[in-house]
Amino acid sequence: MSWTVVILIVIAVVDFRNGRRWTRYRGSQTIVRSPRRCNGGPKKAGDIILGNSGGAEITKHKANSRDLLTLIDPLCEKTIRTTVLDRFPDHDFLGEEDVPPGKEASAAAIEEKLNKNGSASNKNGSDWLWIVDPIDGTTNFVHGMPLNMPSIAAAYKGRVVVGVIYDPHRDELFTATKGGGSFLNGNPIRVGEQSKLGDAVVAMGSPPGEQSMKMSLIGVQALMPKVRTIRMIGSAAIMLAWIANGRLTAYWEYDLSSWDIAAGALIIQEAGGDFTDLAGDPFTLRTRKIVASNGRIHDDLLAVLNDAGIV
Repeated sequence: MSWTVVILIVIAVVDFRNGRRWTRYRGSQTIVRSPRRCNGGPKKAGDIILGNSGGAEITKHKANSRDLLTLIDPLCEKTIRTTVLDRFPDHDFLGEEDVPPGKEASAAAIEEKLNKNGSASNKNGSDWLWIVDPIDGTTNFVHGMPLNMPSIAAAYKGRVVVGVIYDPHRDELFTATKGGGSFLNGNPIRVGEQSKLGDAVVAMGSPPGEQSMKMSLIGVQALMPKVRTIRMIGSAAIMLAWIANGRLTAYWEYDLSSWDIAAGALIIQEAGGDFTDLAGDPFTLRTRKIVASNGRIHDDLLAVLNDAGIV
């Protein structure tokens, strides 16, 4: 499946929303049968990603030596941006590669977008904001691990209403619309049934930031004796998507940016799961400390983390 299909699925849903119709896209067939809506840009981006799936050269470090950037990240983001803004020139856009490194800069970027959204000072004058991570899991990508993917969300008046995560290595397209459910390649998905923390497969990150790293080490020690196992996969997008279809039970992280989680948050919620911050408050685009789960073990997971001093 090409990036043309991935991005245009999001565009098609937004089209219907703008027309005051709310629809559920169960796969790509509708768009594939409408080639006039496609162009070469997204396909080229997909070709670039898969063409470099054996590994990519690091062009620079961002926040520190563990926070990487390749030539492919900005190329893919440019492709997505061009596709979106060609179709919706009045919409706003926030991509990871537009923002300087560091959590302060990423927090400030989403805050600026949300404060401008729908106001007279917004140069685009739009209630719509696209939030994009062109390659989530860049370290995996650099080392040729097939665990990296784009994550695309569209927010309307500050609320995420469309989410898409596409795993090109397995050709798995996770989609969700607000109130419309979550799907994998057009088939409905639901979170797992685990109701006991001891049965949970819990994912977490290996973050580049010093404070986040410290909290992660505390979390491993607190959780390891209480859960079935812990997994560190290296891509927030895939860990969130895998909660939505039951491969994982939960995922927590001490600090993430909006582009890491916006699409995944909606996909999990629409699959019947729960997504909060570490205090248990509901997800917003400003949320950075996250806990995502099937909902059944959510409170128990929060309690273990909070009791260990992770708040």
